[in-house]
Amino acid sequence: MSESLKTRLMRWGFNWFPAYRRTGARITYIARDFHEVRIILPLNWKTRNYVGTIFGGSMYAAIDPIYMVMLIKLLGPGYVVWDKAARVRFRKPGRSTLHAQMHITDEELENIRREVADSGRIDRTFEVNLRDANDVVHASFEKVLHIRKR
Repeated sequence: MSESLKTRLMRWGFNWFPAYRRTGARITYIARDFHEVRIILPLNWKTRNYVGTIFGGSMYAAIDPIYMVMLIKLLGPGYVVWDKAARVRFRKPGRSTLHAQMHITDEELENIRREVADSGRIDRTFEVNLRDANDVVHASFEKVLHIRKR
C-alpha cells in the first residue's frame, strides 16, 4: 500500500521534529491506513558510540514512539494510549544501517477494541527488531502500551 499525502506529510514532520531527528533515525514509510511504518537507522557521526557501533540509545529511540502513534491514529480520539514499559535486548553491535518494520493488523486492532470494551483498559505488548541488510537481528524490543477508553 502506498503512502497518502497525509501520511507523507506526517513522515516529513516526524523526521523534522527535533526529538526524533536527534535519534539519527528516519521514518521512510507510513502506510496510508497507518497499519505499517518503516524506519532506518544509519551508522554515522550522530549515531556512533565510543567503540564505533550504533549507540544503543539511538536504537531504542528510533523505535520508541512508533507503536504509540500508530495506535493513536488507528484507534482514534475515543482511546488513550500511553507507553508503559519496554524491554531491550542488544544482540549484535550495529556496524551498518539498520531498519525495522512495525505492523498492526486489522485483527489485532479488533482484539484491542474488544478487550478494552470488556475490561476498560489493557496492556498490550508489541515486538520489533532492528535488522541489517542481510536480515540479521541486531536488537530486539518489546514495547508495552497501556490502552483504555477516554
